[in-house]
Amino acid sequence: MKHIALAMAAGFMLASPAFASDHGHDSHGKTEAHAPVGDDVIAAQRAALAKNTKGAGFGPQSPRDIDSAAGNNARVFSAAPAHTAMNLCNIHFHKNAEHKGGEFTTYAGNGDGHGYLSGFKYNGQLSEAELAPVSHEICPSAHGSLYPGDTIEVHYVHSTADITPGPTLGSCLSESIGNPQLRVETQVYVLVNDKKAADFGKLTAISGKGKGAQATGIPSNTGTPVQYTGSTTGPGYNEKGSPYQVSWSVRPQVAKVNIDSVGKWCKGNVFNEDHAHGVRNLVQNPDLLSAIK
Repeated sequence: MKHIALAMAAGFMLASPAFASDHGHDSHGKTEAHAPVGDDVIAAQRAALAKNTKGAGFGPQSPRDIDSAAGNNARVFSAAPAHTAMNLCNIHFHKNAEHKGGEFTTYAGNGDGHGYLSGFKYNGQLSEAELAPVSHEICPSAHGSLYPGDTIEVHYVHSTADITPGPTLGSCLSESIGNPQLRVETQVYVLVNDKKAADFGKLTAISGKGKGAQATGIPSNTGTPVQYTGSTTGPGYNEKGSPYQVSWSVRPQVAKVNIDSVGKWCKGNVFNEDHAHGVRNLVQNPDLLSAIK
């Protein structure tokens, strides 16, 4: 059983860039220029995804447009329990929202074709003060830093396994349960240069470091979450299906967060998260989407 659980954990980490490191630690502070790719590149990735999943039995995929309820994928799996009845196992975030809908429908562009500089941005307007530049780098990586006005999508990942919070999706598995139910509570934030804005440390606070930990700072005032069945995400799945089943809960409204508090979190947390992850292309193929009920 131990070998099976470890093998599945390794599979999660290798197959799901959303939960695994996507750059070396020596890349901090270095910014690489990535020219945006053309629409033909994204179209080719979508075509490859359709070809590689057709008739293969994949379940519904993520991310998606939460304002569109349509979906033809009939693969059924039981929805995970409420997150309060599960164990928090991981928290990480993506630069720009992976999902589309609510207050984040502004397309960021095609990006570099590998998940960076793409996704969706906050639709609202910010003041000059909120957009004032900061004098230091925030969560730097090989793909750049974060800046006031940037949008991030935070994933609070929960598991039915008896685990403790930690790095990568491997922390959501245990030796005794290799196929736990997974739920991702999702909140989109916009970064502002305002010390009175929400504190990211409080938004990602956990009730304890041991088993049974809960995320105590998930916002409850950002609209009724859209619930649907999907998969793990990340740009590694742009051309192939994710085999992992996830119950999603995506809040439609955006909250403002103090950018300095995000930078502080990146410098030290139990999840070893120090940068923003890339995004998977929005899944549009109805055969890969569940119907939102």
